[in-house]
Amino acid sequence: MRSPEILAARFDRRSALKGGGVAVAASLLASGVGRADSPESAVFRHGIASGDPLPGGMIIWTRVTPSEDATPGSGSGASTAVRWEVATDSGFAAVVASGTQTATTDSDHTIKVDVSGLTAGREYFYRFSALGQTSVVGRTHTAPATSDTPERLRLGVVSCANWEAGYFGAYRHLAARGDLDAIVHLGDYIYEYQRGEYGGRNGSVRWHEPAHEIVSLADYRIRHAQYKTDPDLADLHTRLPFICTWDDHESADNAWSGGAENHQPATEGDWQARRAAALQAYLEWMPVRTGGDRRLYRRLRFGTLAELSMLDLRSYRSEQAKSGSGWRAVDNPDRTIAGKDQLDWVSAGLTSAPVSWKLVGNPVMIAPLVFPPLDPDATKALTELIGIPESGIPANLDQWDGYTADRQKLLHAITDNQIADVVFLTGDIHTSWAADVPLDAGTYPAGPTAGVEFVVPSVSSQSMGDMTKTPPRTASVVAESALTSVNRHLHYAELDSHGYGVLHVDAEQAQMDWFYLNDVTDPNTGVRHGSSFGVRRGGRIEPRATPVV
Repeated sequence: MRSPEILAARFDRRSALKGGGVAVAASLLASGVGRADSPESAVFRHGIASGDPLPGGMIIWTRVTPSEDATPGSGSGASTAVRWEVATDSGFAAVVASGTQTATTDSDHTIKVDVSGLTAGREYFYRFSALGQTSVVGRTHTAPATSDTPERLRLGVVSCANWEAGYFGAYRHLAARGDLDAIVHLGDYIYEYQRGEYGGRNGSVRWHEPAHEIVSLADYRIRHAQYKTDPDLADLHTRLPFICTWDDHESADNAWSGGAENHQPATEGDWQARRAAALQAYLEWMPVRTGGDRRLYRRLRFGTLAELSMLDLRSYRSEQAKSGSGWRAVDNPDRTIAGKDQLDWVSAGLTSAPVSWKLVGNPVMIAPLVFPPLDPDATKALTELIGIPESGIPANLDQWDGYTADRQKLLHAITDNQIADVVFLTGDIHTSWAADVPLDAGTYPAGPTAGVEFVVPSVSSQSMGDMTKTPPRTASVVAESALTSVNRHLHYAELDSHGYGVLHVDAEQAQMDWFYLNDVTDPNTGVRHGSSFGVRRGGRIEPRATPVV
């Protein structure tokens, strides 16, 4: 845990924190947020977190270590009573909710509390105590009442944080802002690879635990625990609620309902057993709210301003099509990326949401990225003769481009019902994009659009520049130009940089600001503004000169 003095020094030197941001950061330090009663807590060594804010409450989370042998995944350690408290002040003079839960080996000594009965739209502080020690103090808040109209909503948006590829400076800079309402994590919170298999541009800057690829429940627990010890991630969790979904690396690369590209049954066993282990560890270690069906797709409401639908695009999907002759499969209506129930759920939610902005937490890119986008009528003969999909040759069959029937169902549900102001928030591909989402990319800009998409870069996972080991902003610039010139609905592409997005939503517009780290191999890296794009109510993508202040 960093000392308050170190945190204060880092806040002072961030140029992004001008004006009110510095005051907010300083007030958090003074309030005790992120500080334990003792310099280091042996019991609460994996930190605390909150998530999924509702008007009347939120999830709060921690993990206790009752004894030195009770390490994550060990199955050892005594059952331990854990006291939790929620207060309106950081000194806990006004405790408004409290209780006790027992942490056991059944949940790897993690506990999650679904706090309720709180006041909508206000800040709260929370902490845990056990075995004579007290955790750091966390800051969180409830969502606005459904009938309220907040002036704005501002979300940090992240994905793809690979421990071995670099440090998590993106989390550090988000924690320093002081103006965010929540963090939206779009997946790949952890990576499953064995030590040294998937590092950064110049290899691994730090090692995964365990050393082997994670397959068992104990393995996934150990890996989650390791990520929770990252100081920048731990600090961000103490300051803001997270809203998370998973992508593939929380289980295995290119996962689908019946397997994964990075799963070999002959040596790694049954896929369903591995997936069940991955899901159990995820639900234990992440501050997400699920019901008895353990489904990860869910909605969160922010008054009448916005509603956020978080998708799970791994648990129900058909196997990815193969390139070449397999391209014919992408248009097969029997194949799905979302599953029928989830597709019906998100379609109904978007068409009935009583809010200004309909936000979708969408793990993989939905805007077409093809070579080239073709008019379906004009290319029907080519489709029949040589198997090119009607929308063009897809660049990535793991995205919605590999499941065009599901995409058309969703986009038609939006456009046929004349639903405006839909914003897809996307991660997965370690690059940055801004796009309109056309019903038919081949005729764009004519014809209807179903919304816009903002894709955020990776926190640390390899970018195109890392993979090619070319100097930044050289070879990638040529590729960006080629992609955006062929796909006219793509208004921005940046293929090199790591970082994060900040989404601002108000009554008039939604704007995404991209921020890029100078060097992910430097734990103290600086950050710079990369680009900004926005959309006005009822409009299409437009460039913005500056980030929202």
